[in-house]
Amino acid sequence: MKHVSDFIVLAVTKVGDKSLVLHTLSPMWGRRSFITGVSAKAPMVLFQPLSMLEAEVVENPKSDLWRLREIRGISPLNGIRGDVRKNAVSLFLSEVLLRTIKEGENDPGLYEWCAGSILTLDAMENDFSNFHLRFLLELAAKLGFSPSIENLMPFAGENLPVVRQLLTLGAAESMLIPMNGQQRNAVAGLLIDYISYHSETRVQIRSLAVLRELFR
Repeated sequence: MKHVSDFIVLAVTKVGDKSLVLHTLSPMWGRRSFITGVSAKAPMVLFQPLSMLEAEVVENPKSDLWRLREIRGISPLNGIRGDVRKNAVSLFLSEVLLRTIKEGENDPGLYEWCAGSILTLDAMENDFSNFHLRFLLELAAKLGFSPSIENLMPFAGENLPVVRQLLTLGAAESMLIPMNGQQRNAVAGLLIDYISYHSETRVQIRSLAVLRELFR
């Protein structure tokens, strides 16, 4: 059976010289991995983290690893790819999604929210230093973890005032909360700890250190 669907690329694993396993998020299957063939001249830009694709899915009754073909990009994300800081944020977001959403999970509306968040980041021209913090809070809500100030208090410590602002301000206003790189890193860390606690999975995000250096 064949289907056509949209996908967000979370990560890629190379298999030999001519195949890739794409770890994806889609509206039809949620978090799922697929295999696809690639040539030496394939445009690898299609498979960067958070790339948004349309592809045909070919089911395989003998394997859980179905195949993608006829892949095409549906948004170039020029705003992200052309900005070093936005690109670093995109790596962080994709790693968070990869490590917090388990294979086979398909929470209603999660794909649509992720796609909207990616396009919002792509379109932002400035004041996006706190974007990943807002993303983590909204992700926790999408996963059903109800990030209220009472629930976050045990994790927040001395950063409770900033966490309270992130929770109470609107999206645009929360981008303007003044923080240095060390504080942003601490807030991101406590939000990841909060998600880890509720998902019962130790989430370790290696790309967080890059954001600390870029958003000092």
